[in-house]
Amino acid sequence: MPAARGPLDVNTVPEPPFLERDGLKLSHSMVGKEFSGDLVGTSEARMIASFTGTPGSAGYVAIEHFTGSLSGKTGSFVLQHSGIMNRGDAKLMVMVVPDSGTGELVGISGTLEIDNDDGQHSYVLEYDFA
Repeated sequence: MPAARGPLDVNTVPEPPFLERDGLKLSHSMVGKEFSGDLVGTSEARMIASFTGTPGSAGYVAIEHFTGSLSGKTGSFVLQHSGIMNRGDAKLMVMVVPDSGTGELVGISGTLEIDNDDGQHSYVLEYDFA
C-alpha cells in the first residue's frame, strides 16, 4: 500500500466546556490543519473531547474534511478520528471514510497516523484506490 508522509501544522480553537459534572469535562474544538509533503492541502475538523479527573485519561472523536492533492491527484476526502488515552497510554485510529473521496481522489481508502514530537506534528497516510 502506498504511503504519503510529511509535516503538519495544527491550529486548535477550543470552546468552553459544554458539560462539567462528576469530575468530567466535555468540550468541543475546531481544528484547522495544513499538510505539506506528499499530501498538500488544508483540512477542517470538529472535535468532541472528554476529560476525566485522572491525569492522562481522556477520549476524543472528530470528523475532518481534507481538500488538496495527494501525489499529484486533486480532490477531497473525509477522515474519522477515534482517540483514547489511558493514564498517558494513547491509542489513535484515523480512517478515510468510505466513498468520501471527490475529484481525482474518488475511491480512496486508508488510514492516517499522526505523530506529535514536542509540538511538531507529522503524518503518514497509507492509502489505496478502489
